[in-house]
Amino acid sequence: MEKNDETRSALAIQCLPFGVVDKEKIYDIVHAAILEIDGSGLSYTVGPFETVIEGPLSKLLEVAGKAHAAMLDAGVKTCATYMKLWSGDIGTSEEKTKNYRARGH
Repeated sequence: MEKNDETRSALAIQCLPFGVVDKEKIYDIVHAAILEIDGSGLSYTVGPFETVIEGPLSKLLEVAGKAHAAMLDAGVKTCATYMKLWSGDIGTSEEKTKNYRARGH
């Protein structure tokens, strides 16, 4: 494993199933993707539009692939996964949001 594979990174990931109209079914499919993230053992925060995962770069990329595949495994014929990836001296989600969380946001 190369040194950069262990660089501290954060990944914002949004998994979107296409062609599914029932809202509860969409939630179930997205939940399957989030279960893959949960099973990774990495720190993550679920938001209404995306989930932020923190950890080593190589592990984040692996988890992103598993989350995407979970939608296909759930029977979705077409899906998309949008990602924003940051690496380096980036701070933690906790550091970035603590002042807002303390105020109930």
